[in-house]
Parts: sequence; C-alpha cells; structure tokens
Amino acid sequence: MKLRATSARTRIIGWVLLLVLCSLTVVTFVTWLLMNRATDERMRGSLRTEIAEFTNLTESGVDPTTGAPFATVSDVLRVVITYNLARPNEKFLGYVDGVFQFQSRQQAPVKLAEDQAFTDLVGSITEPREGSYDSGAGEVLYLAVPVSLEGQASQGVVVAAYFADQERESADDTARLMLIVGAVTSLAAAGGAWVVAGRILAPVRDIAETAQSITDTDLSGRIPESGSARGDEISTLVTSLNAMLDRVETGVRGQRRFVDDAGHELRTPITIVRGHLEVVDAHDPNDVRQTIALVDDELERMNRMVSDLLLLARAEQPEFVQPEDVDVAVLSAEIYDKVTRLADREWVLETYTSVHAMLDPQRITQAMVALADNASHHTSDGDRIGIGSQLSDGEIRFWVTDTGPGVRPEDHDIIFERFARGTSAAGRSDGAGLGLSIVQAIANAHGGRVTFGSAPGQGANFTIAVPAAPSTGKIE
Repeated sequence: MKLRATSARTRIIGWVLLLVLCSLTVVTFVTWLLMNRATDERMRGSLRTEIAEFTNLTESGVDPTTGAPFATVSDVLRVVITYNLARPNEKFLGYVDGVFQFQSRQQAPVKLAEDQAFTDLVGSITEPREGSYDSGAGEVLYLAVPVSLEGQASQGVVVAAYFADQERESADDTARLMLIVGAVTSLAAAGGAWVVAGRILAPVRDIAETAQSITDTDLSGRIPESGSARGDEISTLVTSLNAMLDRVETGVRGQRRFVDDAGHELRTPITIVRGHLEVVDAHDPNDVRQTIALVDDELERMNRMVSDLLLLARAEQPEFVQPEDVDVAVLSAEIYDKVTRLADREWVLETYTSVHAMLDPQRITQAMVALADNASHHTSDGDRIGIGSQLSDGEIRFWVTDTGPGVRPEDHDIIFERFARGTSAAGRSDGAGLGLSIVQAIANAHGGRVTFGSAPGQGANFTIAVPAAPSTGKIE
C-alpha cells in the first residue's frame, strides 16, 4: 500500500509530534521561569545578606584591621568593600558625596563604576534603595544603603549589585539542554509512534484491501483477525465487518439462488402456456376451455412455486422465525387436526410430549403439514400415516411416518435439494420439489435439523429435531 503524505499514519505521527513538542515547550518554559525566579530570589537574598554584613560592620565604628575607630567615611567604605569577597557576577561599589571611590575586585562583565548614569542613580541617596538597572551587560539587580559617621559631613553610599542576566545563564543553559534532549526524545517518540501506529492501523489496511478485493462475483474475502490485541476497538471492528460481510454474502447468495431457481423453473410453465396459446383454436369452444383450464393450472403452479421460492429466500433472514413459549402437546394436537383433512388415510397421533419450548408454532406447523402432504402423495387410500412429538436428549422431535413405498436409495442424496423430485412406487410427484427444502429451512432457522429413514417397500420416517430451551418445561 503506497504511503501518501495525508495518510492516517502520517497524520497520527504529526499530531503526536505536535503534542509532544507543545508539552515540551510548556514544560521547558515553566522550568525556565521557575529557575529564573529562584535565581532572582537567591540574588536578592544574597544582596540583603551582604548589606546586613556591611551595616553590622559600620555600626561598630571600629576598623577590624587596626582596632581603631574609623576616621572618615572613605575608610568605612574601603574596609567594608575589601573585607567582603564578591562572588562571580557580583559587584560592591562605594561612593562618597556622589563620586565613585571604591569597588570590589573586577570580576563583573563591565565596569559598572564607569557608568555615570548608574552613579547618578545611587551615588547620592539618603535612604536605602533596591531595584534593577539596565546596563550595557544587561539587567543589574542592586541594593544601595547610605553610610555616614557621626561628626563627619561627608555622605557615603555602599552598593551591592548582581549582573542578573549573567547569573541567569544557568537557567538558560538548562532550558536549551531540555529543548535539545526533548527534540531527540521527540524524534525517538515519533519513531516509536510510527511503528505502533503501523501495527494499530494494520487491520485498517486489511479492511481497505479486503474491500478492494470484493467484487460483484466474489464476496468471499474476509479481514484477517490475527492481531495480538483481543477485545479492543479495532478487533471488534474487524469482527463486526466480517459478520456484516457474512450477512451480505448470504443475502446475495440467496438472491442469486432465487433468481437462478425462478428463471430455471418458471421457464417450463411459461413455455407450456405459450405453446398451448399459440395452437388454440379460438373457434372451438372445447379446445378453448381445455386451454384455459391448462393455463389456469400452470399459473396456479407458478404462483405456488414463486411463493415457495420467496419463503426460502426469507428463510435466510433473522426474522424468519419468531419463537415463543409453546406447549408442544397442544401444538402436536393442532397439527394432527389439520393434517387429517389432507387425504383419506389412516391418520394416527402416535405420541406427544407435554413440555414447553421456545418455538415458532406457525413455522413448525408449516413444516409438519408439508411432510404430511408429502406422505399423502406417496401413499394410497387406507395407508397409515403417523405423527408425533417427544423430548429426547435436549431436543424436541416432531415426526411423520408412513407405510408407503419409501424413498429409493439413489434419491437419498438429493431429497432435500431444491426442485428435486424423487420417484417411488406411487409415481412421480407433481409438486415443484421445494417442499422438503422448505422443511429443512424451517428446521435450520430454529437451530435444528431434518433427518429421515427409509427403505424401499418399508415406508419413510421424517423427523424435525430442534433444540429445547433449558428448564422450560417438564415431561408428564
């Protein structure tokens, strides 16, 4: 199957990649924000700690290096700045009367002391100030506090500052690493999804290939059910489609059989009618009456044949039988009352079973009447025909027996075929040969079967056996 850019497999991979990349982007961005926030909090905390140390040192008023009191503000700034070691990206600055005087060892990206705008911002403050400043090296977080000595007119300022952008580079590096690892992981996930999608969509490809292989003359194709997953949506779909194809094939086969049978069997009476109508003498009343009688008889035979064919076609539909709770004893008696009017025979109700079962009484009656009518056509006046019913081995069995000539052995294999008319000592039947096919269709629709036993000169015994629903009744 040629893969197209718009195939389902490609779309699945595209959506998987899109979802993975969107998730990766969101996770990376949130992580980057949290790391930057943590870095900012750490920098601000460090600035406050450094200023607190400066304040403690200046409040003592004593130079820790000499033990003597500070003489000037410049001495205080020099000591506090040199006494504390600045971290990477951290800077300490000292201003006296608005003029830069001291700074910590140069480790920062730029010389912040030479930035006049920053000097103007913090060099002459009289109250502590905390904020950020956009320098040539990016954002600077700073905390500045004024410094003064009693009796000194000079005013100093000590500043602790962090170059925030450089300090945040670790978060940026982490985010970039996450994106790189995520991209590689996404490619691996796409490869895995490609394989998984191929396995999941394999039944779909089988469905398409099966659909393409089915033609109006070949409906035998079925979708393979070899997937490892059982009971999932795909396997359920495959099972349902195969069941649908079974129903379609059955329906089409029945339709074709109906058309073939009808075309084959209806051709004979039509030919007979046409032939007699072509040669009828319209001026001979007797010939006209005989021709009309023959045509009427052939039309009636065609009507019965069409009705039987339609019945066989409907026999393959699920609604052909409508089971209900039936008292088999009552049903057997009703069937007996009906068949005794078919012909002058010795009719006997041999036995019946008093049990309830789920059956379609109309279809069972139809099948038994067809068997009884078939028996009456193969027996003579006064011959015995028995019917009965019993429960045996979980089956309800209905039978019709006769004392006629029986079925010849060479007819045993074709007796249930459509339009098969066997011969017997009583002569060839004048029916269409559909009666036993209808009986078999009714039995099959009940989930049962039809069996027969016969030998020349010993009569015949036809039995309809259908399953009895468990615990539906009891024998009396």
